[in-house]
Amino acid sequence: MAEKKATTKKAAAPVKKSVAKKVEVVVNAESVGFRAGDVYQALATAEKALTIAEIAKAAKISEQETLLGMGWLFKEGKIKDEDNKIVLA
Repeated sequence: MAEKKATTKKAAAPVKKSVAKKVEVVVNAESVGFRAGDVYQALATAEKALTIAEIAKAAKISEQETLLGMGWLFKEGKIKDEDNKIVLA
């Protein structure tokens, strides 16, 4: 009879599941006003046109919050678009 060779299986490394952070955006006049201030300050500090992602990074807020603040500022005529970037009006 043939002898069976002992086999050892290596345990698979545990797989880390990446969970995307869910950003909860509060939508009320006060919160949107603060985000507008964050966007305005980021643009004023940069002194140049920025993309939405660049504004969000500079202001340390999410892109959704950036868009809320931009809506407020567009309505007030404080910002304008320039070659797919945002700049102070």
